[in-house]
Amino acid sequence: MAQVTLRISGYVYTVGCEDGQEGHLQAMADEVEQRITQIKALGGQSGEARLLLLAALLMADELHDLKTELAQAGAPAAPAPDPALAKRLGRLAARAEAIAETLARP
Repeated sequence: MAQVTLRISGYVYTVGCEDGQEGHLQAMADEVEQRITQIKALGGQSGEARLLLLAALLMADELHDLKTELAQAGAPAAPAPDPALAKRLGRLAARAEAIAETLARP
């Protein structure tokens, strides 16, 4: 398992990922950083956990809009869930929650 050091909003995080996925993980961190920069530009600086939450909500909103556009365009339904992917996403969600919990502590 590879380790990637990510810098998001001035904080450094070391995150594990599958070998060969380092570049993809860095690109995803860059996407999060971009959303945080947008939030800060609007004057929304009220703690790291809140910034990460707002960035996640922005990304979820974009994903929702894309799914809606695909549905309206008559795109085929999403394929059946991949159990391995679901497990991986579950691990990533648990890590994100742990990071958010750590950041929320005084």
